[in-house]
Amino acid sequence: MADRRRRTLRRRVLSALAALAPRLLRPLLRGLQASLRIEYVGDAALRARWRGGERVVLAFWHNRLLMLPVVAAGQPTCILVSQHRDGDLGTGLLESWGVRTVRGSATRGAVGGFLRLVGAYRAGDNLAVIPDGPRGPRYVAKPGVIHLARVVQAPIFPVAYAATRARHLRSWDRLVIPLPLTRVVIAVGTPLAVPAEASAAEMEALREELERRLRELTAGVEAMVGMPAIAPDPAPGECPATEPRRP
Repeated sequence: MADRRRRTLRRRVLSALAALAPRLLRPLLRGLQASLRIEYVGDAALRARWRGGERVVLAFWHNRLLMLPVVAAGQPTCILVSQHRDGDLGTGLLESWGVRTVRGSATRGAVGGFLRLVGAYRAGDNLAVIPDGPRGPRYVAKPGVIHLARVVQAPIFPVAYAATRARHLRSWDRLVIPLPLTRVVIAVGTPLAVPAEASAAEMEALREELERRLRELTAGVEAMVGMPAIAPDPAPGECPATEPRRP
């Protein structure tokens, strides 16, 4: 009985913190965003599509999601957020920037989340997806984004960013948080189209191609600003790579 009460109390405390955190973090993140010197690379094709009234799918690695509201500023955008308690925090923060959210994940509520994203697209939203979310492996694309792009028939634009000075959280994804007053370069890659009639083999090839493009885009923008690279999670049987540290 005592254990049950403790668990109940813990859930209530965490729920209260999840509700309060966006109010506390929102002004801090807005202040950080305002202080950054943001540059774009390769975004002409994306902006042209938006000017023409087209909608797209934006693909970010999990650790590069922080700049989504910057990239999508002024464009109606919807993203799938985990049903885990952590998703409550993400929902509050993203929606404060005008990014709509639907709940679901690769393991819990996957079908419902997928259908809600399709509904959001048909209602006029761009879609944002995290191919290696919600729990990794880091920099390994799951097939969901390819299936989503095939259903809605929208191009996938890979997006990555890097900062001259940043902190990497000790989370599984090593979330990249730019420091105030730093230079941030946001790179937009070549769009990937998924044919409506793509076979299973073609879908897998497109998943691999998206993963390759996102990895190369990320490595390129890291090199551009001199940010230490974050290594992908090792494949089964491989030894973890050692990430370089800034001297």
